[in-house]
Amino acid sequence: MTVTYLGHSCFLFDFNGIRVLTDPFITYNELAKSIDKESITCDFILLSHGHQDHMADAEYFAKKDNATLVAIYDIAEWFKNKGIENLVHMNIGGKAPLSFGTVKMVAAVHSSVLPDGTYGGNPAGYVVQIADKVIYFAGDTALTYDMKIIAERYGKVDVAFLPIGDRLTMDVEDALIAAEWVNTSKIIGMHYDTFPIIQLDKEQALKAAQQAGKELIIPAIGETITI
Repeated sequence: MTVTYLGHSCFLFDFNGIRVLTDPFITYNELAKSIDKESITCDFILLSHGHQDHMADAEYFAKKDNATLVAIYDIAEWFKNKGIENLVHMNIGGKAPLSFGTVKMVAAVHSSVLPDGTYGGNPAGYVVQIADKVIYFAGDTALTYDMKIIAERYGKVDVAFLPIGDRLTMDVEDALIAAEWVNTSKIIGMHYDTFPIIQLDKEQALKAAQQAGKELIIPAIGETITI
């Protein structure tokens, strides 16, 4: 299984040939100019919430690839009204068996509104279970005690995708606590550098992770990682 970083909180997972895209935001991301979105194909799209920097390209991929879009009920209905037919409606605490594994929607502490001002439901994260591997995609969130439920429910997380840019989400220090709470030693950082207010001091972040005994990966846009 591999994952390719496409900038901000957008990742393209390859789960044994099934391609899953998270929070697609390529078109308006100045840092992702090198990414050719027309060359990207996906089977599923996971959306964490309704902010434009997490779903700006969702309709494009859903229609281009006839991909199945997974989102909280309110956002799924919004896309249904846009003509998207392949939808998985979810809400916090629910799970859905999909062709690549089981996806559980978990709490995130943030805000959510769609680009046209429509209510976007609650923000969310996802726990993806594939055979004996557990992946946590936190979405945009603050540090929250709800993260402890993940470790209690699954025992451990193999890799956690956590926001580390501060100001709009957790910072690195809180992300390291989150990693401890979900019981993982491996963090892939996201939601950093895209905007001036979330610029990341990478050297300091890596040093903090090392001191905490965690592996922090700060991927370059376009980089592919084996998970």
